[in-house]
Amino acid sequence: MEIYGDLEGLRTSLLNELKRLYEYSVAPAEMISLELAEHMAILTDELNREIVVYINRRGQVLRVAIGNARTAPLPEAEGRRSLSRLSGIRCIHTHPNGDSRLSSIDVSSLREMRFDLMAAIGVADRKVQNISFAVLAGWDGTIAKVQEFTDLTIQQFISIHLPQLIGQVEDQLAIRVDATEVRQTEKAFLVGIEGGSRWDAEDSLRELAQLAETAGAVVEGWTSQKRDKPDSTFFVGRGKVDELALIRQEKSIDLIIFDDELTPAQQRNLEEALGTKIIDRTGLILDIFAQRARSHEGKLQVELAQLRYLLPRLGGQGLVLSRLGGGIGTRGPGETKLEADKRRLRSRISDIQQEIVQVEKHRELQRRGRKKTAYPSIALVGYTNAGKSTLMNRLTSAGVLAEDKLFATLDPTTRCIRLPKGQDVFLSDTVGFIQKLPHQLIAAFKATLEEVLQADLLLHVLDSSHPRVQEQNTAVYQVLRELKADTKETVTVYNKMDQLDNPSLIERILRQENTVTISALTGDGIDTLLTMIEQVLSKRKTDISLLIPYEQSGILSSLYECATVHSVDYQEQGIRVEASIPVESTRRFIELEIVEENDDAIYDEIGENPPRGVNGNSPSIGDD
Repeated sequence: MEIYGDLEGLRTSLLNELKRLYEYSVAPAEMISLELAEHMAILTDELNREIVVYINRRGQVLRVAIGNARTAPLPEAEGRRSLSRLSGIRCIHTHPNGDSRLSSIDVSSLREMRFDLMAAIGVADRKVQNISFAVLAGWDGTIAKVQEFTDLTIQQFISIHLPQLIGQVEDQLAIRVDATEVRQTEKAFLVGIEGGSRWDAEDSLRELAQLAETAGAVVEGWTSQKRDKPDSTFFVGRGKVDELALIRQEKSIDLIIFDDELTPAQQRNLEEALGTKIIDRTGLILDIFAQRARSHEGKLQVELAQLRYLLPRLGGQGLVLSRLGGGIGTRGPGETKLEADKRRLRSRISDIQQEIVQVEKHRELQRRGRKKTAYPSIALVGYTNAGKSTLMNRLTSAGVLAEDKLFATLDPTTRCIRLPKGQDVFLSDTVGFIQKLPHQLIAAFKATLEEVLQADLLLHVLDSSHPRVQEQNTAVYQVLRELKADTKETVTVYNKMDQLDNPSLIERILRQENTVTISALTGDGIDTLLTMIEQVLSKRKTDISLLIPYEQSGILSSLYECATVHSVDYQEQGIRVEASIPVESTRRFIELEIVEENDDAIYDEIGENPPRGVNGNSPSIGDD
């Protein structure tokens, strides 16, 4: 006969008295016997703690548990779990303060455990004062309704005919619309710690709530704990774990999400202690990415990141259990299920990596094709939900999905746009960044993020209306630093200015170099942005004069593709062109360059012969 709950400090004599509760039997038609109720009242008053008993329909006491003055643990017990049937167990417990009213935790436990009924006995002066109880009463959509009966005397409670009551309850539960069988949205609760981050805990949890809602969960609330560093066992303290257990029970929480990455051991410990699904920020972001990936490449990259995340979270002793290598100490009954699972994961990871290598080769071929045109490439980067996709659609009419959600788009898109002076450039939309971006994703999305590395210019899009815009800015540069792209030429684009009404702030923003304010939604500031892009790209160009022979006039069309042509003059010797050309493209046209007389003088001073183009008689530098 086991007593459940917190037994620390209890005398042996009191433990024996609690065990005596197992000896009582209750008539099948009665709710409880008078003797059992009175014994529970005496022990409750003496211990000043709640006492719980489970009674089955044959009147046997199945479980006895002890809590504290405020709450008591509910031990596991075998029973039916059908949605239209009750468990066959009634839960009766005491309240030491004399108040028998059921708490929200009592009601949620009734729904979750599907008890025949949940009853509370108010105890004072070693006597039963009053009794309240509740039963399930049909359905309100997917939620079981509860009917409560309060302030009954012990005689009134005992006189209720239990089989008749149970029959009525199960008849109402059986009337269930088919639509309610559909899996309901998961109810999530969020947990974070304060300290060790530039982000305020509440702001970080608010962002986590957005992520959870994007994934399809309903957030029922959040909590945080001040700690210098996470607890190695539970991430949060033991007291916070107990608090979470009560919240989970009271709010019928399906999922608890932690705002930082949990170790596999912490995740397992929390699941055992709280009895519900536990995930961390990394797992949540991976789930969102899995929902959002549309292209074959995106799906491969997400699956790779998920498998790398899952592999260390498979329970077991790692290499100690592996018998695949052979040799002493590896022979035995064969491969365990854990080993088989890990082997399949590693095999799938290897297969995906090979597929991604092929994808990278394909993307490199595409990139080379774009480079042949010598168009500059621009990559949109920024915090998730800053408005990159909306800006992409505004500039290119690409039709990229743009929603007010985190990670609304995942797969990269590249389009060609024309700047005001006629130059064509490639613009690529990339996956949004976020604080605490999982390293698995940075590694898995290497092929996608190559667009950032290969870009000639970055457009860093910021949500100017966000209260933590500077922290978001820092988070983006942390990821760029990991990609070794933080030194690239960048234009900072403060978006969503239509939601900002602060002239002094706008003035301060515009004082920054290479900075522009826009509204991608309304189109305000887009012309200024394009002009600034043109100005920044022009710094990468050099002015050049060319003389193109008429027999090579096709070169002129190539020149228009990569350069800004200022003038074209059809002369007797050929076509004279004045243009601004990217530095990296000058080698393509060096044989046609016109060498001015003052250039000859410079070369004379240093004692060297000047290079000659088509209008000179000497071969140019770089000729074979």
